[in-house]
Amino acid sequence: MSDFLRDYLLVGLFGAVAFLLVFTFIGLASFIRPDRPTPEKVENYESGVDPVGSGWSQSQIRYYIFALLFVMFDVEAVFIFPWATRLEAYGYFGLVEMVIFIFILALGLAYAWRKGVLRWV
Repeated sequence: MSDFLRDYLLVGLFGAVAFLLVFTFIGLASFIRPDRPTPEKVENYESGVDPVGSGWSQSQIRYYIFALLFVMFDVEAVFIFPWATRLEAYGYFGLVEMVIFIFILALGLAYAWRKGVLRWV
């Protein structure tokens, strides 16, 4: 067996031992711990306030869309930062490509703004 494969075998062996230890300790803890549920223990805890009503409530979809827009523009920053650090190496071609990229994202932002997605209330 080559040294390369032996290294991977060693990593796999350590991973298997770690996996086995974790599940052994979790299983052992489930046998050792006390299990005496009472109505007070299984009741939902809401920052010291007694819960009122059911735990199910509808949430508006605009919050999820707002979060997706945030993630989209956060990923934009991930693409712009390496480009900005190597701007001289990319030259005019890199500049034109980044302008196109930012323009497409600005179109998406304008579309979301026009549709009223950015209104929080």
